[in-house]
Amino acid sequence: MKLSIVIVNYNVKHFLEQCLRSVQNADNQIDTEIFVVDNNSVDGSNEMVKNLFPEVILIANSENVGFSTANNQAIEKSTGEYVLLLNPDTIVPENCFTKLLAFADSKPDLGGCGVHMVDGQGNYLPESKRGLPSPEVALYKMIGLNKIFPKSKKFGKYHLGYLPENENNEIDVLSGAFMLLRKAALDEVGLLDETFFMYGEDIDLSYRLTQGGWKNYYFADTSIIHYKGESTKKQSTNYVRVFYKAMIIFAEKHYSGNNKKFFKLFINSAIYARAGIALVVNFFKKFWLPMLEILLTFGLLYWLKGYWEEHIKRDNEHYPLEMVTIHLPYYTLSWIMSLWFVGSYKHRFDFGKLVRGILIGTAIISIVYGLLPDHLRYSRGIILFGTLLVLAALLVWRSFFHFAKYKTLDFSQQSQTRSILVGSKAKWEHVTNLLKSYNKDYQQIGYVSDPKTTDSEWLGGIQQLKEIVKIYGINEVIFSNDSISTEDTMQLMAEIGPQVNYYTIPENSNFVIGSHSKNANGLYFGEQIELNLSTQEYRTQKRIFDMFWALACIILAPLLILLPKTR
Repeated sequence: MKLSIVIVNYNVKHFLEQCLRSVQNADNQIDTEIFVVDNNSVDGSNEMVKNLFPEVILIANSENVGFSTANNQAIEKSTGEYVLLLNPDTIVPENCFTKLLAFADSKPDLGGCGVHMVDGQGNYLPESKRGLPSPEVALYKMIGLNKIFPKSKKFGKYHLGYLPENENNEIDVLSGAFMLLRKAALDEVGLLDETFFMYGEDIDLSYRLTQGGWKNYYFADTSIIHYKGESTKKQSTNYVRVFYKAMIIFAEKHYSGNNKKFFKLFINSAIYARAGIALVVNFFKKFWLPMLEILLTFGLLYWLKGYWEEHIKRDNEHYPLEMVTIHLPYYTLSWIMSLWFVGSYKHRFDFGKLVRGILIGTAIISIVYGLLPDHLRYSRGIILFGTLLVLAALLVWRSFFHFAKYKTLDFSQQSQTRSILVGSKAKWEHVTNLLKSYNKDYQQIGYVSDPKTTDSEWLGGIQQLKEIVKIYGINEVIFSNDSISTEDTMQLMAEIGPQVNYYTIPENSNFVIGSHSKNANGLYFGEQIELNLSTQEYRTQKRIFDMFWALACIILAPLLILLPKTR
């Protein structure tokens, strides 16, 4: 047996299917065995593997045992000269294994090997080659010097930026997403350390290989797609905590003396710093628009109050301090919360939701205003004209926002996707119907294929794809794997560039997969029913409804005591 491939899966069924199909296309001329170790997925992954890939050796765990333990389960049963640890959210080209194994055979001292990786946009992933995260290297990465001076041999050691990405080189650390290992080397240095539940195990094994006299190599003559982010959400605070704690385990194991103390102190500080930054960034991304509109709304109401005092009220009478400290903030929050409740912040340029939210807020303000005693009813005029002023201001602001983002005031263009398929006419029709079920503004412009046809939806040949994207203003390209090879797909992605979103539809499958960046979750479109409560908008509305209902029950509870008891 030449090659044993190990894929650890956890709830990424569709990515796993695409990965397995690409592996099958790449191992035709190689004596290969494939293991899938499933860590107790609930998305039907096991059934999919059994039905579609009966030749794959499936190890189905009854619990999530972690990445290291799962890999070791398969490695212990493997019989190959080489073992490849492969992530499920990857695609390998057809000639990947042939080239890689020929290179490995030519390097008797090779203990492990990684390859050139790109994300779903075709962008090179710098973690394809890494240096050992010594305290010094980790410090430079944490404070950002590795990004400021990526080519520096001093500051750029973490991603070895001074080594060309298109040249083969000896490196320190391999990526766990694609790690080719010589079985003889594993027999000497041991398997993955199961102390690492997730993250850090690749660094640890890479270090042990070099300590054992073996070498790790970066092989640039083949490339894979690594969608990244679907199996693990790397922007979350949980990722920060798990990753840096793995680094502490590494330091405890391999460092000593002052190096260990400094590294542990640095890592613990980094955990809190990165977690804090992640919380702030995530909060800002989610709430920046409502926070900005809170300031805008309150500022307009404060200006209206001053105008009213100067020009409307008799004898330049001023409102009490409570008008500014209680009433205006209450009006502001009522309108903003109503906008959130109706989904205006999810559909920012749906002016129907904007008007509806403002009117609901005004109704709530008016109801509460009517329940107040006379001496606290400061001005119905400010409520009425404030409604008109705030509504007009938000309409103008969001129109400006739309124009700044889309360079047009045609609001039908806000989420329009202009997409083409590289594949057959039949596949184009199928994908068109599939994607329209997800987005009513989806524009499937046509398809690209060889050879030439007279069909009205045919846009040109595959060699003309770059020109077609430019001429038709395409912002999304879908590659059908039954019409174009993975290697050709990656070459076209590199030629067109990252300004276009790329997706693939595996052969004989009813789903489309892609990713918009190396940090984003993988995206999946398929034939499935999505419940309303699975979306953030409806979950938010339900929570607010539950809160109001609970409050109403509390307020009305005393009245229930007065009701006569009946059998």
